[in-house]
Parts: sequence; structure tokens; C-alpha cells
Amino acid sequence: MSHGAMDPMDNDDFIPGTSRLVEDLEQSEHSHLLKHGDIVLDPQPTSSPDDPLNWSPLRKYWHAALVCFITGLTAATANDAGSAQDGMNEELGFSYDIMNIGAGVLFIGIGYWTLLISPVAWLYGRRIPYLICLTLGVIGAIWLARVKTTSDSIWNQLFVGASEACAEANVQLSLSDIFFQHQRGTVLGIYVLSTSIGTYLGPLIAGYIGGGPMGWRWIGWWSVIISTCTIIVCYFTLEETMFERPESAYEAPAINGLNSSETSPNSPTNEKETALTSTPSDTPPIPTPAPFKRKTFRDRIRLITPASNLRGTGFKQYCSRLFHTLRIFSFPAVWYSGLQWGAQDAWLTFYLTLEEDNWTSPPYNYSSIGSGLMNIPCLIGAIIGCFWGGYLSDVFVLWYSKRYRNGIQEAEDRLWMMYPCAIFSPLGMFIFGLGTAYVWSWPVSYVGLGFIGFGWGCAGDLSMSYLMDAYPEMVLEGMVGVSVINNTIGCIFTFAASPWLETGTANTFIAIGVLDFVFVMCTWPMMVYGKRCRKWTKRRYLEFVRSRDAL
Repeated sequence: MSHGAMDPMDNDDFIPGTSRLVEDLEQSEHSHLLKHGDIVLDPQPTSSPDDPLNWSPLRKYWHAALVCFITGLTAATANDAGSAQDGMNEELGFSYDIMNIGAGVLFIGIGYWTLLISPVAWLYGRRIPYLICLTLGVIGAIWLARVKTTSDSIWNQLFVGASEACAEANVQLSLSDIFFQHQRGTVLGIYVLSTSIGTYLGPLIAGYIGGGPMGWRWIGWWSVIISTCTIIVCYFTLEETMFERPESAYEAPAINGLNSSETSPNSPTNEKETALTSTPSDTPPIPTPAPFKRKTFRDRIRLITPASNLRGTGFKQYCSRLFHTLRIFSFPAVWYSGLQWGAQDAWLTFYLTLEEDNWTSPPYNYSSIGSGLMNIPCLIGAIIGCFWGGYLSDVFVLWYSKRYRNGIQEAEDRLWMMYPCAIFSPLGMFIFGLGTAYVWSWPVSYVGLGFIGFGWGCAGDLSMSYLMDAYPEMVLEGMVGVSVINNTIGCIFTFAASPWLETGTANTFIAIGVLDFVFVMCTWPMMVYGKRCRKWTKRRYLEFVRSRDAL
């Protein structure tokens, strides 16, 4: 990444996560920023036709659909082993404790393979991590279908977990490559919705397969078939989105500073210094000062697209970037986002365990398929939550910046939308836990599951959007940190769920409801002190990005 003449580190006004979102007519007269209507485009698109921000809507939506399908598929395969538990127990005599260990290994595979594969996207392109992870998923699914020993039942989950790693960080990076900041909540809402569909419908579909004439081993074989077809489609149609954008596209004060509206009309101009009027397209037409050689179709689907600074095989750079990524854990926003998403994964273990154990016994006597159908209320709640934390959060942030900040957006503005989650998610825990313990009528418990799904949908969406708003140039590394924290929490609670539930269903769900409220309400100190944290980490953030790009 090239460095512009104006160094944001030397600009006192620059604060990561503070950006000009809207310019009025008067401000536009002295502005060089590209806009869609009155919304400032962040990052600023270049004049290159190969810039993913300049892709046609059809190319953007197809790419987004593919990566979101991968997200849903890997979430489904990561959660379908539970539907094979009864079959394994009957045919091979495996205890449920052994399968619980497999679930813990799954979380380890997801979180730590996300970390291990993260430098690949910067050095060899965005496509190759998807293809590697999907291939690992095929290996894990074949192993699941051919399970014979307890070791098989545990270690196949390591490969299945690794397959989901591409959906933990690489998808968010790909989406940020092709969409602007003001669209971030919406596209992340679709991403979280894809995760929700896979998480909730995967076990349901697997339950129908395992409980039908094909048998539980076909859960693995169907994963092999679908994943292999996905690999083929992705190889030929998932375009490369790695694009080396000049630093001026993010440079303060043009985008992230507070003084963009005060830019002197006599200041030097460049090829992008044209204020554009609104057009129907997501990206306005950008003047092209010189002809560009467009990438050929073969270039766009190359297996590996080496970075311009790749040296040799890049192994030393890979190792350097891997250790460099560990610095991400020094940013408070990463811990906040990881805690929010990790808590939702932790609670998922509890209510799914309750569905499989309590609701398949008297007085409910649900079949495994009936237990799987209990995920439908969760999915309905998640859809509402994704709409709330996604599209509506974008609308709110735009309104808030116009109404109260003269067009300036602070990263914490989006967190106002988290407070309903602090009400509905714990309430759902109380209703479902107490309803199960005291055998309330099933519709009441299903309402509780819907509230829980709402929390799942909006907490992850909003917390990840906040992190991406706060530090837009380290999306991949930020999501890697979230994934490690999230899946470590999920792994711990996987082993804690059953012993805790044995102490009493009602007391357990009251406790996790209170914990859920406490975790979500960590939003309040983040809103109060978040901007101070961003100021405090400004130099560290810029040094992080520059050091990474120099490796």
C-alpha cells in the first residue's frame, strides 16, 4: 500500500472509526470526495474497472451470494454431527461424552484454523482460503461417514471445524472488498443470517437424513456431495477481490478526519477529486484518466493471486504475518466483539442440549426430528434480529449522523441498537429455561426460543459491524481475533453445559440469562469509553496496518 503525502498519523484530527458519512450541499461545494447522493463513499473507489467497489451490482450480488452460501454450508456441516449421535450410539456404542469431546475439538478447529489461515488471504489472494477450507470440509465429511472408532468420531470434527474457518473472517473481508462502509450493517446482517440458517436448519436437515432410510452415515456423504459441487462452482465463478487500494482512499481528513468539510477549494487535486451526483448504481461513474488493461476471466479466477510484495514462496512472510496478527488482542473492540459473539455460541450449546435431552423425554416425547424442528422459532427470531442489527442499523446510523453529528459518524453510534438485545435475549433464556423445567405449554417455550434467536441475530451483527467501523483497515485480523475468542468461549462452555444443567434446569437458565444481560450490557462502557479507546489505540492501529503491509 502506498503512502500519500499527508500522513494520517501526523494529523491530530484523525481518529480511527470517526468518518464523514454525509455531506450537505454547502459542504459538497468545497469537497473532493466521491459520494452516492449525499453519502460519502468509504473507502473511496479508484478509477480502475478491476476495483471490486466498481463492479456491477450483478457481480457484487453473485459474489456475496456465493460467500454467504459457503457461510451457511459450513455452519450446517459444523452442526450436523449432533444429528448422527443417536445412530453412532446404537450402531457403534459410542457414549455421548465422547461426542461432546468432538464438539470441543470442533470449536478448536474453527477458532485456531481461522488464525492459521489468515495470512493466506493477504499473500495469495482471497479465493484460495475458501477452496482450502471447503476441501478440508470434504475430508472431514468423508471421515464422518466412515466412522469406526471413538478417535474417528472426535478427530473428523477438527477438519469439519477447519472448514468453517473461512466463514469466520475471510467472508467479512470479501464483503468489505465489494461494499462501502454505509452498507456494512446490511451485508453483515445477511452474513449472520446465513450463519443462522446453517446453524439452525443444518441439524434439522441432518435429522431427517439420519432418521430416514439412508441412515446417519449419509449425513456425511451428503456433505461431501454438496461441498464438492460448491468447490467446483467457486473455482469457476468466485472472482478474486484482492485489490491494492492506495492509502489515500482511507486517508484523513478526507474520510476519517473531522475536517473533510473544511477542505480548501484551492487544495491540490487528483484523479478522484470530483464530487459526483446521485446515480441509480451502488457505485457512481468514475472518470478514467488513462486506459486500464482489464483482467481477463482467467486472471479473475486464478487459484493463486500473489500479492505485489510476495517474496519467493512467501513462507517467511506468512510466519511474520501470523505472529503479527497476535497483536490484534491488544485492541479493546476486538475483545468486546469476541465476547458478544462468543456468548451467543455458549448459550447455543445450552439450549440445544436442553432440546435434545429434555424435550425428547416425557412429558414432551419429541422425536429427533421434532427436536430439530424446535430450531425454527430460533431461526425466525434470528431473521428479525439480523434485519434489526443489519439494514435497520444502517438506516439508524445514517439518520443519527444527520440529526446529531452534522454528517459525522462515530463507530459507537451503531451500538445504540444493542440495547433491545439486552432485554429480549435474557428474557428468552428465562422463558425457555423455566418453561422446560416446569413443563409449560410448548408455545410459551417456543416464544422464548424466538427471543433467543433475536439475540443471536443482532448481537453478532452489531458487534462485528462496530469492530469493522472502528478499524476498517484490519477487518481480517479483527475477525480472526473475534473468532479465536468466540470459539474458545464456545469450547469452554461445551464442557460446562451438561454438568451445569445437571444442577437444575431452572437455576442454570436463570444464571445464563443474568450472564447474557451482563455481557450485552458491556455495550454501555464501550459506548462511553469507546472513542477514548480508539484515540488511545490510534498509533498502534496505524502502526499495525503499516507493519502488516510491509511484511
